[in-house]
Amino acid sequence: MTGATGLGSLPGTDAGAAVRLALDAVGLPWLPELPARGPWASMVGRGVGVLAGLTAGLDAGEWKLSSASGIDQRRARSTLRQDLDVLEENAQGISGPFKVSVCGPWTLCSSLFLPLGGRVLGDRGARRDVAQSLAAGAAELLADVRRRLPALELRLQVDEPSLPAVLAGRVPTEGGFFRHRSVGAQEASEVLALFSALTPAALVHCCAGDVPVGLLTGSGRHGAGFAGVSLDGTLLDRAGWDAVAAAVEDGHELYLGVADGLGAASGPDPLVRRALGWLRPLELGPTLADRLWLTHTCGLAGAASESVRSQLDALRRAAEHVDEALRS
Repeated sequence: MTGATGLGSLPGTDAGAAVRLALDAVGLPWLPELPARGPWASMVGRGVGVLAGLTAGLDAGEWKLSSASGIDQRRARSTLRQDLDVLEENAQGISGPFKVSVCGPWTLCSSLFLPLGGRVLGDRGARRDVAQSLAAGAAELLADVRRRLPALELRLQVDEPSLPAVLAGRVPTEGGFFRHRSVGAQEASEVLALFSALTPAALVHCCAGDVPVGLLTGSGRHGAGFAGVSLDGTLLDRAGWDAVAAAVEDGHELYLGVADGLGAASGPDPLVRRALGWLRPLELGPTLADRLWLTHTCGLAGAASESVRSQLDALRRAAEHVDEALRS
């Protein structure tokens, strides 16, 4: 049945309120991020906090690998532990699917710098080390959540907004005058496969254009093996929709961004019209309805706090209408 879920970030600084909202508002709850608390609570900051065996610090607004853990990395780890404490307190007695997100390895390597300068992305050995460290840390994070809340069926969401730029060679060097070489599909998929193996229903979220759906959902030498893909429907062209249809037919889940988190909530009807306008031409009917989640196009960190609940409620009701329409 078509459902609704959030993608990660929420506005504000109240972790308790954010967790309760994420548990109550949609069919697939998630552990929210609250970037308004500071750089250690952002997507990249949480990724640095998840790293296992690697240390980093925040220098002039940039995260850098270092010989010792900096105060900001320690704060990122402490903030995540506090979030897990809040989740454990509020999720007692809850069972079923639950989503935990981490910054993807290619996005983290594009945002993290080497001790002497230059992005980690430009050093093949360093990016391998960061990816392995991140995968090990993500496994520890999931194990911690399972220990605290064993009734939850965890699925990992890997946030990769920089992936298309990495594959296309569009990531700027530190000075901004040049671009890093593109990363090959085989290396990209091998790294991502470390994460798809961590939970049975792992997915990748990418809010950029040119999402490599086949690479993310495929198996074998050039496939990362994810069970689902999350993308912004407004950025898909005909080839993109063809790739999405093929993935759904092969049994993968589609997390479709239909709502703009920066706009005012206007009820479910505009979301239903938009979703069906994209999905009906695929002619997948109930097959698609069984594998579909409606989301916002990106996180809600920039949304007005007072509108978030109504936006999520509109998304949930839109999912019910879309499910009915796809089955009729």
